[in-house]
Amino acid sequence: MAEGLGGDAAPVMLHDLTTSYHHKDGMKRIPDALAELPSDEGFRGLLAQQDGIKSTRATLMAGLRRFPRRALRLLAEAAVASTDPAAQQLARQLLTGHVAVHRATALELLPALTPEQAAVVEPLTDLGERVPEVGPDSLPELFTSPPWTRPRSTAKPRVLTGLSAPREPQMRWLPGEREAWAATSESWYTSWSDDDWQRVAATIRARIGQPEDVRLRGGQHAELALFAYGDEELARPLLSQWRAGERIWHSGDSLRRVAARFGTDAVEPIRAAAVGNPATHASLLLPYLDARVAETMADWLVRLKSAGSTARSWFTRHGVDAARLLAPAALGRTGPARPGAEQALRVIAEAHGAAAVRAMAYEYGPQAEEAVGALLSADPLVTACPAKLPPPCDWTEPVMLPQLLLRGGEGALPAEAVRHVLTMLALSAPGAFYPGLDEVALLCEPRSLTEFCWAVFEQWRLAGMPAQDGWALHVLGRFGDDDTVRRLTPVLRAWPGEGAHHRAVDGLEVLAAIGTDVALLHLHGIAQRVKFKALKTRAQEKISEVAAGLGLSGEQLSDRLVPDFGLDADGTTVVDYGTRTFTVGFDEQLKPFVQDSDGVRRKDLPSPGARDDAELAPAGRKRFAALKKDVRTVAGDQIRRLEDAMVTRRSWTAEEFGQLFVGHPLLWHLVRRLVWLAEADGTSTAFRVAEDRTLADVQDEAFALPATASVRLAHPFLLGDGLADWSALFADYEILQPFRQLGRPVYALTDEERAGHRLTRFENGPVLPTTRLVGMERRGWRRGEPQDNGIEQWLSRRVGPDLYVVIAPEDGIAVGMFDSYPEQRVETVWLDRRPGDYWTHNRTFPTFAELDPVTASEVIADLTELTTL
Repeated sequence: MAEGLGGDAAPVMLHDLTTSYHHKDGMKRIPDALAELPSDEGFRGLLAQQDGIKSTRATLMAGLRRFPRRALRLLAEAAVASTDPAAQQLARQLLTGHVAVHRATALELLPALTPEQAAVVEPLTDLGERVPEVGPDSLPELFTSPPWTRPRSTAKPRVLTGLSAPREPQMRWLPGEREAWAATSESWYTSWSDDDWQRVAATIRARIGQPEDVRLRGGQHAELALFAYGDEELARPLLSQWRAGERIWHSGDSLRRVAARFGTDAVEPIRAAAVGNPATHASLLLPYLDARVAETMADWLVRLKSAGSTARSWFTRHGVDAARLLAPAALGRTGPARPGAEQALRVIAEAHGAAAVRAMAYEYGPQAEEAVGALLSADPLVTACPAKLPPPCDWTEPVMLPQLLLRGGEGALPAEAVRHVLTMLALSAPGAFYPGLDEVALLCEPRSLTEFCWAVFEQWRLAGMPAQDGWALHVLGRFGDDDTVRRLTPVLRAWPGEGAHHRAVDGLEVLAAIGTDVALLHLHGIAQRVKFKALKTRAQEKISEVAAGLGLSGEQLSDRLVPDFGLDADGTTVVDYGTRTFTVGFDEQLKPFVQDSDGVRRKDLPSPGARDDAELAPAGRKRFAALKKDVRTVAGDQIRRLEDAMVTRRSWTAEEFGQLFVGHPLLWHLVRRLVWLAEADGTSTAFRVAEDRTLADVQDEAFALPATASVRLAHPFLLGDGLADWSALFADYEILQPFRQLGRPVYALTDEERAGHRLTRFENGPVLPTTRLVGMERRGWRRGEPQDNGIEQWLSRRVGPDLYVVIAPEDGIAVGMFDSYPEQRVETVWLDRRPGDYWTHNRTFPTFAELDPVTASEVIADLTELTTL
């Protein structure tokens, strides 16, 4: 139809696009055709279809390139006249890059535009003051004649046969990792976990030895429940023959539990699950040091983008031990396994040193050491070039990007050299940047390079984030800085809700790669607070990986992630305007203040004046604005962390308390508004941090913290009779606490409740708004998985390893439609080994006697607040 009618087909196609149902291919085919039509109406229709444009932005970009004059005229029209703010913003974004590429056309069309349109377009044609470009003769060969532009000779690979890698699998857990995996739980499997494990085991035995389609037929959920939660002695002999893990949705947490329970006995079913669904299950293999796992990781490294970053994490974790498993394949006959093994050795050598990898190779003999040495000593600029270069990006041109400035103010890179830099970026993978980028970093001014990469990222987003060009995100990990982190984090948080979860996970790798205190702080924030479970889980894994590399636990790393932002010991810093200076800092509530040189307090920094330094003053004001924003984020995070530490009874050594809390220029403001407990030699003493950072007891007498003491936040339950004295002392000093500590309600279980598994005092009480149940999430409760009818039938709070308090409302919570059941009672409250429906048949429940008094008090406080009108 498009071929026959040309532009006249546009109205028919637009009508069909907006009124008819089409499958995914059909929804793409119609915009593709519209982009080829010489039609104003067709182009306007593409701009108007915002929902469709997000998934087919490349189609719109193709239309811009095919009809540049029409696109410029209609983008200018939309930028001025569109009533849809999103469409107007998109038009202005596209117009900026389009005018940069087609400047001559824009100047030619200016007289034909309306005054309002010309007022938008004309400023975009002004190139401003551009830095002169340097000549090619003054640039290194990489920027004028890189390896991919020259003929390449391939040396015949050295082949050594008869080498054999160790085959005995091992487990290499990070600190606390096995315990965390063992404590995971999924309510999805509760209905299959009826404790009739003998029946489930008999079903598995009957299918052993059968063809694969029979072995994978039905019953997978009950089988997984057996291995994750059932009788361990009954399950272990069956595990090596079980292969259904990859066929079950939402099985990641239960498979982690299987790995923690059975270790190396579970390597084959875990590997099968990961191979069957690498995008979600690849990380399950991280603790396994095994030859077949190594082969899988090497294959993913060179073939599978979705699991490539996990493979690199695995090689970094296992280092030379992983190289030992892959050396035979890297030196063996040419075949599909060799390229991945060779690349794996290079990755390990980069992380742990080429000398260590060569020393490992000597275990296979001097010839192996020589061959591995040759492999690692090859020119990385050549070996990193693939046989086929990635296609050039049609969504970016050097003229659309900020100039790449050379160090020392020597000029800017010419356009052709910038194209070579873009190729180097495109040759990069997560954690495996093209080696030539090191030379780019030495040549170019760092801030210029950072802004260049961010502009590339923004152009990629504008083009619809084409999957083959995902490097535009990953290179931020190589050249990003703290400003990049602040701009990127909101994007990562939003992506899962926009159908781009996998991109958000990639973004976590970027934050970890940037690796500054601010980057890790934001990564930790995602791990603690983001509402998307899968993204939150992956962020927690990245934090654990970073912590393990530093020899710390995840919580210990979190303590050390609180940046001091360059503040002095008293929590202040000086902002220099050239002709005048200001002292800025934060008070006991972490609210910012400004003090001029005469000691006068101001509400904010003044705007730079005519007499102030033209560079120092704006930079100082920008720095203070960023500092206020960062401290505001830190304050909220740390208050939540401290309250959680009080509830979970986390402790620190006396040295850690002094360094990480009392000595911190920001945190000490929060610390001195709380009561702490020092425990040493069986004695517990409550104390506070005074205004001069000394320690004092409840009598306001000096307190010396023993060097061997452990320090924790004092829950009011633990203060006993001293609670009233501490409350009076804080009232006398007018100390406002950052969260409810001394004024926190304290509750206790009755003897009957401790002996049982139900809290009947909260059951069948008043009718509550459903929104109040949903609000329990703010207190650490989690809504259950939606069941087949779209109803979340329970809420739970984890109170220990394999221990949950569960609430069952009478109607449940309808996902996204709270008004379906606007009011309801709490039907059942009980303690269980995992959250789920309340089933009593053939069940043995834990009792509330297993809860410590502080945890029990917190649970009762939550339920009291929930059920009190």
